[in-house]
Amino acid sequence: MPQSSSTKKHAQDPPDVTGPNPKSQHTKMVKSSDDSDKKFVQNSGKKLKELEVGVPIVYGNIAFWLGKKASEFHSHKWTVYVRGATNEDLSVVVKRVVFQLHSSFNNPTRVVDSPPFELSECGWGEFEIVLTLHFRTDVCDKPLHLYHHLKLYPEDESGPLSTKRPVVVESYDEIVFAEPSEAFFARVQNHSAVSVPRLLPGLNLPPPEDVDRKKRGGTKDHPLSQWFTNFSEADELLKLTAARQQVQGHIARLRRQLSLIEGQHQQLKPASDL
Repeated sequence: MPQSSSTKKHAQDPPDVTGPNPKSQHTKMVKSSDDSDKKFVQNSGKKLKELEVGVPIVYGNIAFWLGKKASEFHSHKWTVYVRGATNEDLSVVVKRVVFQLHSSFNNPTRVVDSPPFELSECGWGEFEIVLTLHFRTDVCDKPLHLYHHLKLYPEDESGPLSTKRPVVVESYDEIVFAEPSEAFFARVQNHSAVSVPRLLPGLNLPPPEDVDRKKRGGTKDHPLSQWFTNFSEADELLKLTAARQQVQGHIARLRRQLSLIEGQHQQLKPASDL
């Protein structure tokens, strides 16, 4: 049964991946100002001040119960992953992803250097997986750590398990890169996985790379795509607008009640107090 949470995280706080109510989250990556930052500027050109590049991502897991093939220690086959919000190729930004599994697994630190950035295994237990995103040289020199609790069983544990319908738990995030380099901006300005602002007047950049979709390792036709959650920024905005209107309605009712109470209090005051 699909479960999802939409989160936008500040700094390095781990996201809430199991909350029942979707929330919006924003991860802002700020580069350090040490020697590595100086090398970054030399290799990638100057930074574009007051500009931000956004990269929507989804990370989570899909778990299939093995049914009659299940054993004591191999009850589920699962895949944990990081993908573009609508399955775009993330290698234009992400260089590699490191998956840190439970210590009981052989070689628990798994490195994936090319898209799709995912890992499949078999097991029986749930545990927290750390996903560390390493970015391309001209993007950011700091890795980003994501925390996902592997989910194998549906929330309603009393219900029957199914071999045909997997358990799906996903989180939505948007990574924001402040002051991108010219090289980074030029490479991604027309890429479907990246949200970029309009160029400032008078700013000329080299044309974007023309890379074939297949060579980029696109994940639009991923075999698990039928189970992926469809996250929509428009839907999120509608939910936020509805929530804001509901809160404003509560405030208006409270103000009317307070005004009524104050009026009644004035009427009850003795004439000497008026």
